[in-house]
Amino acid sequence: MADDTHGAAPDVFAAARTRRSVRAYKPDVVSAEMLREIVALGAQAPSGSNIQPWRVHVLTGATLKRLGTAMQEAFLTDEPGHKRDYDYYTDPIEEPYLARRRQCGWGLYGTLGIGRGDHAKSKAYRAMNYNFFGAPAGLVFTIDRKLERGSWLDYGMFLQTIMLAARARGLHTCAEAAIASFPDVVRRELNITRDWIVICGMAMGYADPEAIVNTFRPPRIALEHYAVFLD
Repeated sequence: MADDTHGAAPDVFAAARTRRSVRAYKPDVVSAEMLREIVALGAQAPSGSNIQPWRVHVLTGATLKRLGTAMQEAFLTDEPGHKRDYDYYTDPIEEPYLARRRQCGWGLYGTLGIGRGDHAKSKAYRAMNYNFFGAPAGLVFTIDRKLERGSWLDYGMFLQTIMLAARARGLHTCAEAAIASFPDVVRRELNITRDWIVICGMAMGYADPEAIVNTFRPPRIALEHYAVFLD
C-alpha cells in the first residue's frame, strides 16, 4: 500500500480513496474511546424517515476470540445446518458481475501465492475471515427481520460512514459478508434472538504495512461506465 494509506485521512476524499479491504492487522489495541467515537459517528448516516435501522455489536478481547473460534471451527469442520439469513449474490451470477467477482477472487489468491484449484490452501485462508483477520476489534451488524429493502439501503450508508470514520483516525477495516454465513453461531455466542438478521461483520484495526495481502486492491470501473451526466 502507498504510504499515505497508513496515517489518518485528512478529509473525506482521502478517506474514501484510501479505504480498502485490509486483511492483516498490527496487534496494537484500538482504544475503547476511539471505537465508541467511530461507531457513534455512524448514527449520522441518513435513513428513510429517520428509522435508523442499525444495531452493532463491537467486539474485543475474550468475546472477539470466542466468536472467532466458534465460527472457524464450524467452517473448518464443514459443520452441517448453517445457512445465511439472506442471499448476498444472485445464483447464477451473470456478466459483467461474474467477471468482476472472479477478478477480485483470483487477484487476491494470486497475491497470496494460492493457485487456482488449490482448495486446501484457499480454505485455510478463507478461515481467517472468521477470526476477523486477527484484527483487535470486530463488529457484527444486525437488522430487525421485519424491515424491508429500503432500510437495507440505509444500512449501507451506516457501514460506509463507520469505515470512513475509521480512516479519519488512522484505522482500516474490512467489511465481511462471510460472517453472515454462520448466523446461528453469531446469535448463540452474542445472545441475539432470531428477530435479528446477521448482515455482515467488519474487522477494524491498524493495517500491517508488511503483509503482502494488503498490497492487493481490485480495480474500479471507470466513471463513464457507471455515470450518466445530463444537462
